[in-house]
Amino acid sequence: MQEGGAKVIAMTTAYRTILIGILGYLMAVSLFVMGVWWSGFGAALDQLNRRAESDLALASDSLAAELKRFRELAVLTADRAEVVEALSYSASAARLRPVLQEIADKTGALDIRLMDTNGDLRVGVQDTGAQALRGAPYFERAMDGALGVDHRMPQAQDPRQFIFAAPVFSAEGPVVGALIVYAGVEAVEGAWRGARPALFFTDKQGVIFVSNRSELVMRSRQADDFIRYTARERAGLDLWTVDAGRYLPRRALHLTQDLPAIDMRGEVLVDLAPARQLAFLQAMVAAAICLAFGAVLFLVTQRRRTLAQANARLESRVRDRTAQLSQVNTDLRREVAERRAAEVQLKKAQADLVQAGKLSALGQMSAGISHELNQPLMAIQTFAENGVGFLDRDKPEVAATNLRKISELAHRMARIIKNLRAFSRQESEPFTDVDVGKVVDVVFELLAPKIADAGVLVRWDGAKGVIVRAGEVRLQQVILNLAANAIDAMEVSAQKVLTLNVVQVDGKIVVSVRDTGPGIKEPEKIFDPFYSTKAVGAAEGMGLGLSISYGLVQSFGGAIRGRNDPEGGAVFTVELIPAFAQKAA
Repeated sequence: MQEGGAKVIAMTTAYRTILIGILGYLMAVSLFVMGVWWSGFGAALDQLNRRAESDLALASDSLAAELKRFRELAVLTADRAEVVEALSYSASAARLRPVLQEIADKTGALDIRLMDTNGDLRVGVQDTGAQALRGAPYFERAMDGALGVDHRMPQAQDPRQFIFAAPVFSAEGPVVGALIVYAGVEAVEGAWRGARPALFFTDKQGVIFVSNRSELVMRSRQADDFIRYTARERAGLDLWTVDAGRYLPRRALHLTQDLPAIDMRGEVLVDLAPARQLAFLQAMVAAAICLAFGAVLFLVTQRRRTLAQANARLESRVRDRTAQLSQVNTDLRREVAERRAAEVQLKKAQADLVQAGKLSALGQMSAGISHELNQPLMAIQTFAENGVGFLDRDKPEVAATNLRKISELAHRMARIIKNLRAFSRQESEPFTDVDVGKVVDVVFELLAPKIADAGVLVRWDGAKGVIVRAGEVRLQQVILNLAANAIDAMEVSAQKVLTLNVVQVDGKIVVSVRDTGPGIKEPEKIFDPFYSTKAVGAAEGMGLGLSISYGLVQSFGGAIRGRNDPEGGAVFTVELIPAFAQKAA
């Protein structure tokens, strides 16, 4: 009986252990599912935030574009000659009204009025009497010569309006009046009506002036009839719990965007229900997977004893196999070490080749550079000799002028030598933020003698503030190789034009070098080492410049391409990664 009691106690203890394990596992699963829901809800919120930003930006652009037509209408109409005449002659004012009526009919403007400097109406489209506008902020801004912008709340039967006041200038210059254009917002709201999400635009006083929900229009924060909500923040996002009827979401993501052009702020409320549903589905899937895994784990645990003996046999085999793998691992390490040594030698050879390419380019430009340095030296000698003569003749002010010219020439020579030293050094620093415009300016300064000798017209508009991630000296070498090749290619061309542009395409900075030469005979081979289109025996025809440039651009994470232009000549493009894109990644 004692043995039976011991067995019962042992079984009870075992069942209790299993029950505790199951309960503990279920608690862990519950915590994990809650974490999955929280994480899934956060990821869905990020997607919802991006979509809301896009919807708000689209609606803001739509409203701004609609109002831009009327802003331009006010400015262009104010410049018409008959408008200026109407402010001076009553007969001209009578003839102007049909013109303004036609403009209003074609553009959809509610009213167009011409006011004098006192704010009194001279001519308008509507027959209703107009009050004097003297003192109105938008009118006073027009009187100062700028475009006045304002909006008008509905009064009686008048619709909501945006007002644009453009100054009317006389032929002599002063402001002689203002042309007022009144634009309604119902057309924009009609396109949005009923669309999701809920959009509204508020002015400085917190009054909703434009919205795709008619019940929100004219609600004001100051009058306490605004949307009833409670706000909370999650991961920098503004989440609202809304109590404002069935046409607004109960739980919503709130975003804002300022519109300084019309002095308003756009706001959007995006329903959080899809994000919550998606997070719930993810949590349920995670719970199902965890429960299924727990069931399988429970069955596996019960079979664990049966597998113990098999496990012992497997351990013996594993020891033998481990010994074999250790030997293989030793061989692999030795091979990796050899490959690394070979890679170091290859990188050194590549660096030497790049440096040789730069020195070769400097050698090719040496004659022109010597000329660039010789001219200022001769001028310095002349100015110095003249300065001594002027000092002997007691003319120190003229001598001072010569000394200033000598200083300017010395600065010019120092700049040329600085660019040569920077270009010739072997760059080993990591990539930094590089200004593409400054790199191109340095290249054109180095190539100035060659450009002048070849009679090439350079078209380069500059690129201010275009920053990429690269090596400055290595990028200079790439641009210099492409520009020098383009100049050489146009040697026998009747029209010699070198065009360099810097644009942003699909999130990348693209530098294009275009020439008016004969083009590329075999575009697929231009980046092969020792391939050259120049004459055999030419000093500049080694065929390594483009191959070196190809490797340098690839080291920046970019790409270089060459093709023939349908209009004639060749076009080389260098794609580079913007500095901000690499930092964000």
